[in-house]
Amino acid sequence: PGWSLPLVGRDFLEILSAWYCSFGSCGATGDCRVLNNVTGLESELSGQLHGQHLAGEAVLRAVRGFLQKPRPEKALVLSFHGWSGTGKNFVARMVASHLYRDGLRSECVRTFISLFHFPHAQYVDSYKVQLEKQISETTQLCQQSLFIFDEAEKLHFGLLDAIKPFMAHRDNKDQAGNRRSIFLFLSNIGGNAINEVALDFWRAGRPREEIPMELLEQRLRRELLQPADGGYARSHFLEENLIDFFVPFLPLERRHVRLCARDAFLARALPYTEAALDEVAKMMVFVPKEEKLFSAQGCKSVSQRINYFLP
Repeated sequence: PGWSLPLVGRDFLEILSAWYCSFGSCGATGDCRVLNNVTGLESELSGQLHGQHLAGEAVLRAVRGFLQKPRPEKALVLSFHGWSGTGKNFVARMVASHLYRDGLRSECVRTFISLFHFPHAQYVDSYKVQLEKQISETTQLCQQSLFIFDEAEKLHFGLLDAIKPFMAHRDNKDQAGNRRSIFLFLSNIGGNAINEVALDFWRAGRPREEIPMELLEQRLRRELLQPADGGYARSHFLEENLIDFFVPFLPLERRHVRLCARDAFLARALPYTEAALDEVAKMMVFVPKEEKLFSAQGCKSVSQRINYFLP
C-alpha cells in the first residue's frame, strides 16, 4: 500500500476497474468493489452482536444515513470506545464485509494498527507522509473508502493531525466531492467510564437497556479531553467536531459470553449443550471482585476455549 502512481497510472486503474465492473453489477456508487448491503449489516448486528444495543443502533443509523446522502459534505467519522473483547473489531469487520465485496481484503479498505504500523515516535514525520499517501491513493482509486485505526488511543497526535484534512468538511464543487470516506477509530479509552455507568445501573436495579447514549457520550468526551502525551486532546479532534458519533461498547455479562460461545460452536458446525455454554463462561474472569458481573476479556478467547470440548 506504500507505492504511488503518476496521474496516468491512476487513470489506467480507473479504466481497468470500469472494464472489470462492466462484467458485473455495480451499485449506486458505480464501483463494483462496493456493495453497501445495509440490510445485511442490520441483520448481522441484530443477530451476532450481543449486549451492545447502543453500539449496534448507533453504527447502523450513522452508516445508513451517510450512504443515503448523494454528496456527503464530509467523511463519516465514528469513534468506538470500550474494553477489549466487547466487539469493536467485530463491528468494524461487519461494516467492511457488508459495504465491500472483498471485506477487509478490499483495496478500498485500509486497516492500521498503531503499535504495528507506527511503532516509533521518532519516525512520526515519515509515518505522516506514508499515511497521507496511502489515504490519498485509496480515495482516488475507490469511489468509497473505509479506513480503520485500531488502538487509536496510541496514535501520535501528529498522525491524527495528518488525517484531519481527509475528514474535514469540503466544498462539494470539488471533483472528489462524490467520493465517500468512512473512518473508524477503535480505542480502549473510556472503557472504565462506560463500565462504571453500567455497574451503577445494575446496582440500582435498572436494566442496561435504559442507559442513555447521551450520558455515555458526556463521560467519553470528558475522558478524551484529559491532558495526555498524544491523541485526541492534542490533535483538537473534539474542538473541530470531526467525530460524528462516539460509539460506546458496554461490558459483557455472563449471559452475553454464553451467546458468544454458542455462536463459536455454530460457526464450527459443532454440537453444544447448555452445560457446555455454562462451562465456557466459567472459564472467563469476571469483575468487580464482589459482584463478578462483567467479563474482564469480553468475548475474546471464547472461540479458543471451546477447543476443550472437542472429542
